[in-house]
Amino acid sequence: MSQPLPTSPGEVSLADVLPSVASALGVRGHTDVLDLGQPQHVVCALIDGLGAQQLQRYAHLAPALASLSGPRAATMVPSTTPVALGSFGTGTMPGTHGLVGASFWVPEFDDVLIPLHWSHDMPPMAVQPEPTMLERMAGAGILVSTIAPDAYRNSGLTRAVLRGGGYEAAEDVMQRIAGVLYATAQGAASFSYVYWAELDRVGHEFGVGSSRWRQALIRVDSLIEGLMNALPRDSALVVTADHGMVNCETRIAVDAESRFTDGVRLLAGEPRARHVYVEAGQADQVARRWAEALGGQARVVHRDELIASALMGEVLEEVADRIGDLVVLATGDVALTSSNDVRVSALLGQHGAITMDEWEIPCLVARV
Repeated sequence: MSQPLPTSPGEVSLADVLPSVASALGVRGHTDVLDLGQPQHVVCALIDGLGAQQLQRYAHLAPALASLSGPRAATMVPSTTPVALGSFGTGTMPGTHGLVGASFWVPEFDDVLIPLHWSHDMPPMAVQPEPTMLERMAGAGILVSTIAPDAYRNSGLTRAVLRGGGYEAAEDVMQRIAGVLYATAQGAASFSYVYWAELDRVGHEFGVGSSRWRQALIRVDSLIEGLMNALPRDSALVVTADHGMVNCETRIAVDAESRFTDGVRLLAGEPRARHVYVEAGQADQVARRWAEALGGQARVVHRDELIASALMGEVLEEVADRIGDLVVLATGDVALTSSNDVRVSALLGQHGAITMDEWEIPCLVARV
């Protein structure tokens, strides 16, 4: 019998962040578990790829971040950007918002969705129809602004889980700070969402701890210091992330041998978290072969086991079939590579599984 799945390593989850912000800004029906007080302005900076473990190891490079504190926090399962941003943007768990992986089968469209490269054949609001937290705050009279690169303004992922309020294009640190200064100078209560992607991109290509990654972390700290200095009185800053990252030196091709491919009709997900969709009646046999082939290099989890664990929250009936019949979560420094995503499989830095380096994220709070 396989070991039970672990419980979340955090006191709070990424899905708690925006409901806390909404509550602090006076929107009814939400709870402020972050203890933000009653600010007039809240800024939330989400740093793509910054795990709590990495921040702790390299705190000497990030004095502004190191000066902040907050509760232990966890991202979603799988620990990957579309799943995490879905929970951040909607304030719900993946079993509700329905974005369950870096790629996954969507039965109602009979196709695979890759949320970071959204298919025009799948309308975002059909995949994720629930109101976002940004829409809820804007509807309550809060001045809501997304401050991020223009390339993401109309992306499928933005329209699915981060729609609502205004969008201010910002390509560098100074433009993001200027966007926050503008939003907080309007007089009304405001929420500003600031997204920073560079650390994730550098980590994927060059690895966590590399010279380029360390320089990217220093730029993250410059952003946070600038935001802290820009905040007017009666403001709060929340700094969080969508996932951490591990460097993967061990690569196992999971679509190149019959021990992996027999009985499998579709492989999705990413190298640290594979959704395996099997032929009818083949789940137990496929799970046994994968577990024998991988040994301790990955955990093979049946869909029902994952749902029962509540790691994805309550899983709605219409979402359940988007999850693989099996979900395979890598351990150690293992990447489960596939010809379906050659470029992604070749990257050094990876995430998606439930190691602390991937799963635990910062949730830091500054009050002015």
